[in-house]
Amino acid sequence: MSDNKVFIDFHEALMNMSHSQDFTNDHRENKLSALTRLCCELLGVDRVGVWKLSPDGQTLINERLTDSKAANPATESPDLLLEREHHPHYFEALASARIIEAPDAQNDQRTHSFSDQYLKPNGIVSMLDAPIFDCGHLGGVLCLENRTERTWTLPEISFVSAIADTISLINTHEAWVKSKQKLDYLTHHDALTGLSNLQSLQDRVDYLIRKINRSGTGSFAMIWVDLDRLKAINDGLGPKVGDQVIAETGNRLAKITIPGKDQLARIGGDEFAMIVRKYTSEEALAAASRRILANIALPITSGDQTLAMSASLGICRYPGDGNDPETLLRSAEAAMYFAKTQGLSQARQFDTSIQTTARSRFALERELRAALRNDSLDVFYQPIFSAADQSMVNAEALVRWNHPERGMLAPIEFLDVARGAGLMYQLGECVLRRVCRDRKTAMERQLMMPPVSINLAAEQVLDPDLPALVSQVCKDSRIPQSSLHFEVTEDSMQGDPRTLQATLERLVRGGSELAIDDFGTGYSSLSRLKHLPFSMLKIDRSFVMDIPNEEDDCAITLSIIGLARGLGLSIVAEGVETQHQEQWLKAQGCEYLQGYLYSKPVPFEALAARFLANTSSDFRDQR
Repeated sequence: MSDNKVFIDFHEALMNMSHSQDFTNDHRENKLSALTRLCCELLGVDRVGVWKLSPDGQTLINERLTDSKAANPATESPDLLLEREHHPHYFEALASARIIEAPDAQNDQRTHSFSDQYLKPNGIVSMLDAPIFDCGHLGGVLCLENRTERTWTLPEISFVSAIADTISLINTHEAWVKSKQKLDYLTHHDALTGLSNLQSLQDRVDYLIRKINRSGTGSFAMIWVDLDRLKAINDGLGPKVGDQVIAETGNRLAKITIPGKDQLARIGGDEFAMIVRKYTSEEALAAASRRILANIALPITSGDQTLAMSASLGICRYPGDGNDPETLLRSAEAAMYFAKTQGLSQARQFDTSIQTTARSRFALERELRAALRNDSLDVFYQPIFSAADQSMVNAEALVRWNHPERGMLAPIEFLDVARGAGLMYQLGECVLRRVCRDRKTAMERQLMMPPVSINLAAEQVLDPDLPALVSQVCKDSRIPQSSLHFEVTEDSMQGDPRTLQATLERLVRGGSELAIDDFGTGYSSLSRLKHLPFSMLKIDRSFVMDIPNEEDDCAITLSIIGLARGLGLSIVAEGVETQHQEQWLKAQGCEYLQGYLYSKPVPFEALAARFLANTSSDFRDQR
């Protein structure tokens, strides 16, 4: 059986167990028993233990030990303790949040200290340990122990990490349940942080407004907290690290002491809002802002990374800056956006000048709506090349906006506005029509234009009318639908699976091919992906940028290439910028390459002049 098949089978078994109602509703001790038994059964390992880190971080205490050879396989073992002072190398390795892979545990520097008191008496030869987290902090370890020497495979390591992550989720959930028993989680709280959500915050603001209006006295302020540069962390280190940063920020904001602090909520991806009552003078709010910014600026450790974060704060007050929850939220958000223009780690209180800035953002939204109505957005193309012969096999379409006053805008400058205004579907339709017009122009000029890949937003792939739209636009333009490929990010596939599958299958039946974009940065289930009609996988640029010098990125890229081969998918590496990257990717069998080494995104006329007019030459010579 191939590694990829084993990899998928392991994760399907875990998914089936962890998603079952019996497991979800069971007690913690039974969940740990089920998970450790699953490890023993699937991996054929002798012992699996779950260890919990003491609150002071100095001791590991065994919670659950499953011995596949014992008469009673699963037992509680509170008498088993491991002290940091006796095993410093092991605790240091564990604190780095890396897998501890020890085929010869008795002689491994990290685990050698266990030999006399633990390994030898129990006949343990090999170990494989994965860290467990508790609300974003190191909370324990999942330990696999074998009585014969064993080399751990990549599917086994991945599976053990997934088991540890499942226990981490159990820990986070239990911590939330204990602290939030009085509130309905689904309705009023955020799943990641356990904090109140936007709806809960709006309800609280509405209540305070009515209370102040009835009594004729009182005041409160709203502080909008937006993390700076979280997207860079998600792109560079992955969304799991981004989620850890969000969870840790929420935890810090929850613990911070501020006079008059009333309610804290997570109101968006990296955005929080805090209500402060009574202490609403300019001086008090300035002091509260300084304390919030100082707490967020404390280093955050994620694995072997130490992250320095900052935030932008926007502040509004009632009465004065709005008469209802929605207006107050807009005022606080506008103040936050203004703070961002002043640099990192800034705070700004709402005033009339900021109101003008907020109107500018709303004006940008109106102008974008007009650009969509007039079909006046631009599309640039970035070629994709065959690694074998340097021929251009595809081109990715990337939206641009040539604003009449602000000049050429990249997507980062207006996609948030489009998403917030509910314009993503219309924007995608505009790109589709522009690509079809350009293809028609190429046909009229007798230029050999390869298939073009168009990015689909979540708002598009979850709309059952999308395939009909694509078919009609192609028909109107008199181009075959097979000349259009589509790219879907993992995070765009988190909606209703039936609608998603039906939409994608109809696109394929119409002649299009589908690619998974930015693979490795999202949360897609492998078992789900294998049932969707993808034919290509694109390795995210965040994994390519540091190869071949970064061992972890090389290992991840190799595993993605192996997975793609196992699933019968073609492979594209994004973000190729150096010849060293190109050479390494070619050596690993990556079929297609895309990046600045070959070409930046260019307008259609530049694409036609540089690439379509002479398809027999080495395109890199024409950069």
